[in-house]
Amino acid sequence: MNNDTPKIPFTMAILPIILMVGAMLVTIVIFEGSPHIPLVFGTMTAALVAWMHGYKWQHIEDSIYSGIKLALPAVVIILLVGVAIGAWIGGGVVASMIYYGLQILSPSLFLVSITLICAVVSIAIGSSWSTMGTIGVAGMGIGISMGIPAPMVAGAVISGAYFGDKMSPLSDTTNLAAGLTGTDLFEHIKHMLYTTVPGLLIALTVYWYLGQSLSAGDAEFEQISTTMAILQDNFVISPWLLLIPVFVIFLVTRKVPALPALFAGILLGFLSQIFIQGGSVAEAVKALQNGFSIETGNDMVDGLFNRGGLESMMYTVSMTIVAMTLGGILENTGMLKSIVEKIISSSKSAKSLIPTTISSCFLTNASCSEQYISVVVPARMFASTYQEKGLHSKNLSRALEDGGTLTSVFIPWNTCGVFILATLGVGAVEYAPYAILNFMVPMISIIFALTGFSIVKLENTNDETHSHSEIRDGVDPQRQQTNI
Repeated sequence: MNNDTPKIPFTMAILPIILMVGAMLVTIVIFEGSPHIPLVFGTMTAALVAWMHGYKWQHIEDSIYSGIKLALPAVVIILLVGVAIGAWIGGGVVASMIYYGLQILSPSLFLVSITLICAVVSIAIGSSWSTMGTIGVAGMGIGISMGIPAPMVAGAVISGAYFGDKMSPLSDTTNLAAGLTGTDLFEHIKHMLYTTVPGLLIALTVYWYLGQSLSAGDAEFEQISTTMAILQDNFVISPWLLLIPVFVIFLVTRKVPALPALFAGILLGFLSQIFIQGGSVAEAVKALQNGFSIETGNDMVDGLFNRGGLESMMYTVSMTIVAMTLGGILENTGMLKSIVEKIISSSKSAKSLIPTTISSCFLTNASCSEQYISVVVPARMFASTYQEKGLHSKNLSRALEDGGTLTSVFIPWNTCGVFILATLGVGAVEYAPYAILNFMVPMISIIFALTGFSIVKLENTNDETHSHSEIRDGVDPQRQQTNI
């Protein structure tokens, strides 16, 4: 945007969001529908507001396309994860992971264990999505087989995956937050330890407490034994199949991009279905396209394994594209900037600036439906304000991740929320109370800001930070990687 671009006032800029959220509540709560049409309604309203304030239709249309373009890396990942799930279920990879997991893990410690496992894997590969799409899928199967409620398992998987994603130097959002604010990457990660480690410890404590009521009784042991027997009857179970996810994780840790690593995992799962499970080529191809299909006579096992495939992700892809049409208009017509500037103007002190930043990130997640935008836009908007208040840039970079990266999972129409629904099979409203790390860390960050704990001030204007212009213009949101 330049100085000649029409400026949309706050009251009109916020109108599409208010109407969209209202339509969303009516559609989902009363009509029990999906979020797609309310998002389309929001896009139409935003386009009308922009047109009424002097934006030409071509600019509005280009804004829609730019929003969709920003989501394309996520769309490709979503599609490949769907194909990978179909390949790994058909190839017996998921069945083997669940089988051995049921032997090793106990119900009372399962939530703690799966959280730590997901955290370690996510730190290693820098990707919450890849972790949830592989380890998370198996974790859901193990937990449900033990009689643990699916939302509870999903919350533990999400907490672990996002802890690792947030703290990994390989993570896109971690590098993005550091780069946009001109903060050294490892200084940024060290500063996040203050809020993220206590969040993880609280989550683990709650999961341990919940686990004490999940100790397996005779009924649960019988269910676990039945599940293991069904898996043995319908799949070739082998520890060698566990090398497939290990190999994919190894590739990513060796800095192989996410797409080739997923392709490798898909190919190995496809070949396993043919040469290890004894399926035909036609069946293996069908599993990639439509997902794996099985009838064991056990509803729980059938529910776990009748899934995956390219087609299973179409709902997620369509919602992602529709959501980004709204996000593109809000971002490229200055409406989001107008909203954030209004929020900034209400922040009078350094103490209130970090809570304001976190709130802005959450609002951006809700309105633009993409966690990258929730980091990019507030970073640009708040950079100079942090300098004016004498706050070090790593305070901003931490707030961006605490408020942007972590809260994206709570928005059902955000790309992260729809991905989790498609992958783990649990909706945001259901798993939200159990994604403890994701809501505790923003709360801890706000408490620390209000008390001044771990808040670092600038000693002078040149202290380890770039100029305002460098921070403001440093990163183009279109330059995102695909390691989600």
